Amino acid sequence: MTKFEEYIRSFEYSSIPAMKISSKDLIALLPSDKVQLIDIRFKEEYAMWNTKIFKNIPINELPHRLDELHRDKLIIAACPHSTRSIIAMHYLKTEGFNVKFLSDGLVEFNNSLLGGNAKKLFNKLNN
Repeated sequence: MTKFEEYIRSFEYSSIPAMKISSKDLIALLPSDKVQLIDIRFKEEYAMWNTKIFKNIPINELPHRLDELHRDKLIIAACPHSTRSIIAMHYLKTEGFNVKFLSDGLVEFNNSLLGGNAKKLFNKLNN
């Protein structure tokens, strides 16, 4: 049986809430330094626009770059609308990582930083 088969067989409905995190909850958690953020979009997408606090590890490179992830932190996988980040989250779970996906995606995360919220977050992260 593969790791993914084992993961699927042990999956329960009660597991669903623990799989995801919202932008609002992520922003509150960021100053704790207990998370590692990965943007799993392709390099071309990341080059067009990015949020500098997310490390870019394209989803197709993820299996070869696991050594860049911190096993002692909560990994947050993100993409524009969460479709690919859900795939990345499931894969990383099978590899033994504590991981969630950004449920409202990078688009909403960026929208959460409008109106001075980016400055507030920046100040929190740099104190």
